[in-house]
Amino acid sequence: MKYAWIDAHRDRFSVARMCRQLGVSRTGYCQWRTRPPSPRTQANATLDAQVAALHAQYKRRYGRPRILRELGQPVGHERVRKSLQRQGLRPLYRRSYRVTTDSDHRKPVAPNVLDRRFDGWQINQAWVGDITYIATAEGWLYLACIMDLASRRIVGWSMSDRIKADLVCQALKSAYWQRKPPPGLILHTDRGSQYAGDQHCTLIRDFRMVQSMSRKGNCWDNAPMESFFKTLKVERVHQLRYDTRAQARLDIVDWIEGFYNRQRRHSAINYQIPVAAESGLMAA
Repeated sequence: MKYAWIDAHRDRFSVARMCRQLGVSRTGYCQWRTRPPSPRTQANATLDAQVAALHAQYKRRYGRPRILRELGQPVGHERVRKSLQRQGLRPLYRRSYRVTTDSDHRKPVAPNVLDRRFDGWQINQAWVGDITYIATAEGWLYLACIMDLASRRIVGWSMSDRIKADLVCQALKSAYWQRKPPPGLILHTDRGSQYAGDQHCTLIRDFRMVQSMSRKGNCWDNAPMESFFKTLKVERVHQLRYDTRAQARLDIVDWIEGFYNRQRRHSAINYQIPVAAESGLMAA
């Protein structure tokens, strides 16, 4: 480290003087300059280039665990952490969020059938849904999504400039007609007025699903959807400025279908890609 510092400042100070101040020999410094890099230094340089390329490729969305998976070679967590640290590379972080759940109503509330059983499902056995908001220059755009817990794939969505019951109903219709699940599928949401309303509850009965709702004010009961919306905001929405709702719609659909479902590794499914995880479950 001392020799490297001397070399970085040799155009500003005398080499002999820096060697004296740092307590190293000038001969040792000269030998260091002509000595080829050690195998470890060369390996670190190669790793740094790979880590930086992945960090840029995924637009700062990936931290250490996902980069480690993408490398596809036996590299330890600590080496990847140090590589990120050496290069000053940091993943994106979340911001605070706006509450979209209106649970202050007198509509019927379904029991918590799912009961935080987020893992161990087969395809089309348990779905979760929720609503979030997207800021645009024209005003808020509201997004309702439905996720299959087996693969963490987003199987249905809807967007609107109004947070009404039709928003969640369109998302449910989208998921149902794409997937055509068998009777008995559990659909879990929060207890917001949109989900507890007659329009949405009628759809659930028509589709022969089992309705499940979170406990009041308990975001952990719907943690997979909370996590998905955090990922969407941090990795995409907060990195852009949408001038129109139409622009936001196109970009979000492209992110969900083009990146999240088909490219992004998900920690809850052992860092698999949702579409690949689904294919594996269907083939099993």
